[in-house]
Amino acid sequence: MKLNKIIKKSIFLGSAFLIFSCNSGSKLPAIEPDIISEKTINDTDDPAIWVHPTDASKSIVFGTDKETNGAIYAFDLDGKIIEDKTIRNIKRPNNVDLEYGFKLNDSINTDILVFTEREKQQIRVFSVPEMKPLDNGGFPVFKNETILENRLPMGVAIYKSKVDSSFYVIVGRKTGPENGYLYQYKLVAKADKIEAILVRKFGKFSGKKEIEAIAVDAEMGYVYYSDEMHCIRKYYAEPSKGNKELACFGGDTFLRDIEGIAIAKMKNGEGYIIVSDQQKGQFNLFDRKTNAFLKAVNLSTLETDGCDVVTVPLNETFDSGLFVAMNDKKNFYFYNLNKILE
Repeated sequence: MKLNKIIKKSIFLGSAFLIFSCNSGSKLPAIEPDIISEKTINDTDDPAIWVHPTDASKSIVFGTDKETNGAIYAFDLDGKIIEDKTIRNIKRPNNVDLEYGFKLNDSINTDILVFTEREKQQIRVFSVPEMKPLDNGGFPVFKNETILENRLPMGVAIYKSKVDSSFYVIVGRKTGPENGYLYQYKLVAKADKIEAILVRKFGKFSGKKEIEAIAVDAEMGYVYYSDEMHCIRKYYAEPSKGNKELACFGGDTFLRDIEGIAIAKMKNGEGYIIVSDQQKGQFNLFDRKTNAFLKAVNLSTLETDGCDVVTVPLNETFDSGLFVAMNDKKNFYFYNLNKILE
C-alpha cells in the first residue's frame, strides 16, 4: 500500500526534494526500464504477463487501474494500450493473475485471467485472449464476514494443481483475522461458464498492516504472500497438504511495506523470488529453493505495488524474459530480465 496521498502532497508542496527521497530511498545504482507503458487514467497497481502460444512477440501485459472507474489494461510489448483487449468499467480492480489451459468443456481449453473487484466484493474471470467473461458477472468472496473491510478483496493468485490439474484462486483482503486470512476457491466448469467453490481458509496475519501481494510457485507447490511490515509467508498451495506455515522470512531486509511478489522460474527448480521493497524504492531477490536473501536491485520505480515475470524469450528487446513492475506515475516499467539478474 502506497504512502498516504495527503502526506505526499503536503511534502511535495513544501519541498520537491523530500517527496523524491521518500519514493527513491535506494542507494543502489538505478537500472532504467527498456519500455515504459502508456499511462492509465487513475492508479496502476498490479501486472500479469500472458505469453502468446505461437508467437511470443504478440504476448500481452495486463495491468490493473485501481479506482471506481477502473480497468484491466492490456499492453503490447512496446507498452502501447491494446484497446480491444482492455476491460473497462470495473469497480476498483486490485490484483490480477492468469493461468493457461482451463478446460471449459470437452472441446474448449482456454487461458484465463482472474482479478479482484474490490468495491463489488468479488473476483472476476475472463478468457484470454478473447477477453470474454466466464463468471456470470463475478463470484462473491468472504461472504460469511459481517465486517465490510473483511470482505474487500485485494490480492489474488491462481494455482494450477500438479496433483490433478484443478484450478484454484487464492484471495486476500483489506483486513482479516490472525488465522484464516486467505480464502482458496476451486474453479469448476459448468455449462461453458465457471463457478467458484470455497475449499479452505488459511494463512497467518501479523495485524501490522495488511496482505495484498500473493504469488504461487505451482511447480514447487508453494504459495507466498506479503504480510506487510512483517515477513513473506510461505504455505503449501495444494489444499490436501494442510495449513501449516512453512516459512516466515525476509522481514529484516525491507524498509517498511513488503509488496509485490514475482517468481522467476528457471530449470531444475532454480530461480528467484522477487519482492518489492516499496518505500526503499528497490526489489529484494531471494533464492527460490532456500528462500535465502541474495541481493537487492534499484529499478528506478516509485512506490511499486505489484510485479510479474516470465523467463522465456519474447522478442529482441526481451530476449531473456520480461519483468514488469508497477510505477506510481500511472504506468508500468518493462525490463529485459537479465538486467535484473546480472
